[in-house]
Amino acid sequence: MNPRILAATTGRILRQLRHDRRTVALLLIVPAVLLALVYYMFVDQPTPPGRPSTFDRIALVMLGFFPFIIMFLVTSIAMLRERTTGTLERLLTTPLGKLDLLFGYGIAFGLAGVVQATVASAVAYWLFDLDTAGSSGLVILVAAVNAVLAVALGLFCSAFARTEFQAVQFMPVVVAPQLLLCGLFVPRDEMAGWLQAVSDALPLSYAVEALQEVGAHAEPTGTMWRDLAIVGGAAVLALVLAAATLRRRSG
Repeated sequence: MNPRILAATTGRILRQLRHDRRTVALLLIVPAVLLALVYYMFVDQPTPPGRPSTFDRIALVMLGFFPFIIMFLVTSIAMLRERTTGTLERLLTTPLGKLDLLFGYGIAFGLAGVVQATVASAVAYWLFDLDTAGSSGLVILVAAVNAVLAVALGLFCSAFARTEFQAVQFMPVVVAPQLLLCGLFVPRDEMAGWLQAVSDALPLSYAVEALQEVGAHAEPTGTMWRDLAIVGGAAVLALVLAAATLRRRSG
């Protein structure tokens, strides 16, 4: 990768994102609205003594899940448009390399993920009184790394789609199993053996575990850093695989 080209690519993508008002609204407004729904669903649920409330437990995980699902959707469609409009083919005739392009997407949407996580966390902590033992900064860090993972997976999956509808169809394949098996609904160690094995292979499981560590401990734990490293490694691997499968045209 060329640092100068990488920086220029990141800047171009951020400028495009800034002028797309619908995407900006999706990134910033939708998570806050969904958090409000979660709050009013669980605000009156009884809480056993010494345990976090249902809202605290679920909202904490949602702060990591929102960047994952939204960034996956936005990135896969954005890259598909680059191919179908011929922009990608023109870019690849320049000194721009595939890794420059894909890591530029990762950095740009990762920064967008930081903004999204910051806004959503502010709403959760200040408006809905989310209570966690760890700091909100750690929550934002985990959410941002999760956003980069979603960007990488979105770029990888977009290589196999020819239309925006096909890109959206990857969501139930990639996102839904990770949500169901991440440990939010059933603790991973209580799952059937084969389900736990599948869960252990899914990177979102480690992002959720990292958030749960932040929720339960005042200081960063070794488990949290390990989980964060796994999620980051999965993101880098997905970006490299995306570069290997990147095609100029959708067919």
